[in-house]
Amino acid sequence: MTVVGPFGLRVRDQALEADVQTGLAAVEAGLLEATKSDVPFITEAAQHLVRAGGKRFRPLLVMLASQFGDPDAPGVIPSAVVVELTHLATLYHDDVMDEADVRRGVESANARWGNAVAVLTGDFLFARASHILADLGPEAVRIQAEAFERLVTGQILETAGPRDGRDPVDHYLDVLSGKTGSLVAVSGRFGALMAGADERTVDILTQYGERLGIAFQLADDVLDIASDSHESGKTPGTDLREGIPTLPVLRLRAQAAADGKPDDVELVGLLDGDLSDDDRLAEVLCRLRAHPALEQARQDTVRYAQEARATLAPLPEGYAKSALEELCDAVVHRAG
Repeated sequence: MTVVGPFGLRVRDQALEADVQTGLAAVEAGLLEATKSDVPFITEAAQHLVRAGGKRFRPLLVMLASQFGDPDAPGVIPSAVVVELTHLATLYHDDVMDEADVRRGVESANARWGNAVAVLTGDFLFARASHILADLGPEAVRIQAEAFERLVTGQILETAGPRDGRDPVDHYLDVLSGKTGSLVAVSGRFGALMAGADERTVDILTQYGERLGIAFQLADDVLDIASDSHESGKTPGTDLREGIPTLPVLRLRAQAAADGKPDDVELVGLLDGDLSDDDRLAEVLCRLRAHPALEQARQDTVRYAQEARATLAPLPEGYAKSALEELCDAVVHRAG
């Protein structure tokens, strides 16, 4: 068994390992090529997060999904580059919205060059993704457009918050379905579609990606509280400091509203206060790490990963299916 890629996926077959490693290397080369500009400063800014690394979670899913058809088909690698460029573009924009200082263990683009450059660099990456996408045909363009609409809708819903009477947890899971699940679903869909898999297989891998994407984001929610910056690649408590309603916080608020325990109510009050003070943030992180709400969020992560695994049941047994199942375990392990 070999570990493949920065995500730590365990692959049980040498031929599959070779295919995935070769594919990911080609994606990396494609990302560097796609982020080149005649203007050196644009190249520097556009390649800032590419060179910082990352798990390449979405390209990895494209590679694995392509195993259910012809993984050497010409559209597989470009489609993986498209989904990763789109993801990278959203990170530039997210860091501006969140006022983040660190991304993937390096200084964020907005902290280094300012918000205007970060936003425009994100736009540049979207443009480059669209250029590649145009060569993949009108169906690919439509699929990506629909996913991007869902992604942006999820971001807007997160910003707007739940409507009156809506359960905040249900609202948040809907947000994640659009904001994160949509692009991971497209990764599974593109991998299978570009490889020529049958329609049923494409649909299964799309559904798998949707559920796995939600589990992946929920694991990030847990990491924002439970990990240090070395593990997560960003400053712990970034989401808390910016008032982003992650699942552990929503679980805590629901529990405080239901039982009114003084410690819970006090912790909610701290969350609603000014968390720009490092000592105050450290106190909140310490208390949340010991609170049952964090374990609830871990269990939610497990549930979505299990649903993703169950979706794979109709697919033929083999090393590719086993790798996709291992990917579910890897996502859950991040939140452990």
